[in-house]
Amino acid sequence: MQAVRLHEHGGRDVLQVDEVERPSPGGHELLVEVAAAGVNPVDTYFRDGSYPPVELPFSPGVDVAGEVAGVGEFVEGFEVGDRVFGTGIGNNTHQGAYAEYAVVPEDRLVAVSDGVDLAEAGAAGVVAGTAWRALVDHAALDAAEDALIHGGSGGVGHAAVQIADAVSARTITTAAPEYHDALAELGAGTVLDYGRENLDEAIVEAATGDGVDVVLDHRLDDYLQLDAEVATTGGRVVGIGENDPSPGFSAVGAARSKDVSYQFMSMFNTPDLRVPLRGVAHLMSTGDLSIELARRYGLDEAAEAQRAVMADSFLGKLVIEL
Repeated sequence: MQAVRLHEHGGRDVLQVDEVERPSPGGHELLVEVAAAGVNPVDTYFRDGSYPPVELPFSPGVDVAGEVAGVGEFVEGFEVGDRVFGTGIGNNTHQGAYAEYAVVPEDRLVAVSDGVDLAEAGAAGVVAGTAWRALVDHAALDAAEDALIHGGSGGVGHAAVQIADAVSARTITTAAPEYHDALAELGAGTVLDYGRENLDEAIVEAATGDGVDVVLDHRLDDYLQLDAEVATTGGRVVGIGENDPSPGFSAVGAARSKDVSYQFMSMFNTPDLRVPLRGVAHLMSTGDLSIELARRYGLDEAAEAQRAVMADSFLGKLVIEL
């Protein structure tokens, strides 16, 4: 079979397509015939060695969707031919989706219905799982609450807009102007240009009360202070990422005066990935969640896909399709 592999850490040029033997699943693993593998920034961090090193050579790719081609001895609940999707992100991150076949632990996969596009499912794991954990598990977003989603055009952001809409929350999101119409179609009630003046005032004005109930923040170094200013009393801020690991916080007074709570989360700490994945699978099966695929690549285009995911602007996700 063919698999994208790297034999050393480095830039995109270390990725190559190798001919390798088809793997066999262990006792608690499934062999998946890969239909699609999502392309995520985290894939590049493992490739260049920014994240803890993995045993070389290895195939990148944490997000996967396809059909079960083999079942480990102790696996229950799956059969050959089942359609599945999932993600290897989390404790003891599992990779290998950039390949024609991939071995995946059974606790990283869930079933997906026949009506769901496997290319979308293959790109859903990290981004939709993160959005679900942030809004449902951490923020406990409720119907009729106001939710601010920073960066609505991103992978996590566009999934979060739809998840918030699915629970009947009112969604305010930020994005570049060229993505405003698309985000409105995905369920955003208000879309604001993130570069506009007085963004904080526009957010509060768009809220139904004196601020938003929930904030999903993917760039804490840019918006940590603003989040406190736009949150209502008892607001919940969930932080999922930052560019600067030491952003500092000067809005203590605003946050304390309104009892604003901050939670910072990482998918690496997810207790059971199947919980958010099942929620995502349900919303995809009902049509309440779709993954916008900006571009599709072949295995031999993995290097270009990893360049694009780090450098280009697009709505939604990139995917390697087989």
